[in-house]
Amino acid sequence: MTAISPQLSAASYPSTDGEPVAETFVHLYAMLITLEVLRQYLAGQQATVLSNQFLYYAQGFPKLRVAPDVMVIFEVEPGGRDNYKIWEEGQTPAVIFEMTSAGTQEQDQSYKKTLYAQLEVEEYWLFDPKGEWIPEKLRGYRLQGEEYVPITDSISQRLNLRLAIEESLIGFYRLDTGEKLLIPDELSAALAQERQRREELEAELARYRQQFGDLPTDS
Repeated sequence: MTAISPQLSAASYPSTDGEPVAETFVHLYAMLITLEVLRQYLAGQQATVLSNQFLYYAQGFPKLRVAPDVMVIFEVEPGGRDNYKIWEEGQTPAVIFEMTSAGTQEQDQSYKKTLYAQLEVEEYWLFDPKGEWIPEKLRGYRLQGEEYVPITDSISQRLNLRLAIEESLIGFYRLDTGEKLLIPDELSAALAQERQRREELEAELARYRQQFGDLPTDS
C-alpha cells in the first residue's frame, strides 16, 4: 500500500467558516472583554492574544483545526493573525479560554480538553457565564504530564494572574500587586477620573497664582 503524502504547497488554510462567533451576546461579550484585557496586560511582551481564529495544528491537513475563544501564545511576534499555524510560529498556545454553555459542554469538556492536552496547552479554562453546567461558572485545568488536573486556587501560573467571577465576566488580578486589570469601560472611567483630578489641580494652581503669584522655586 502506498502512503499518500499531503500536498503541503497546495493546502489552503481558511480563516473563516461562516459559523457564528459566539452562541449568545453574553458569551461574545465575555470573550471580547477577556481578549482586550489580556491584550492590554501583555502589551510590550513577545506574546499575542487571539480570539475565535483557526488554530491549525497539522501541516498539510487543513481540516484539522480548532477555533479557541481566546488563546494566549508566548514567544511569538505581537499582533493579530488571520489564523495561527503552530508549525510556522513554532509555539503552541500556553493558555486557552472557552466560553462554554450547555450546548457546547460535551465538545468543550471532552473533545477540546483532550485535544489541548495532546497539543500541550499548559492551561485550559472553561467559563460558563450563564452557569448552565458549571455551578461555579469558572473551571481551570493545568497540564501535568499528559493530562489535565483541576486548578483549585483560581491562579493562572502562566499568566501570573488570579481569576475571579464578576457576574458574567472573568476578573483578572495581578499576583504581584493585587491590582485588578481594568476592562475597557473601567479603564475609560479611571482615565476620566484622572483627567478630572488633573483639571481640578490645574484650576487650584491657577487660583493660587492669581492670589500669590508663581510658586516659589528652590534657589
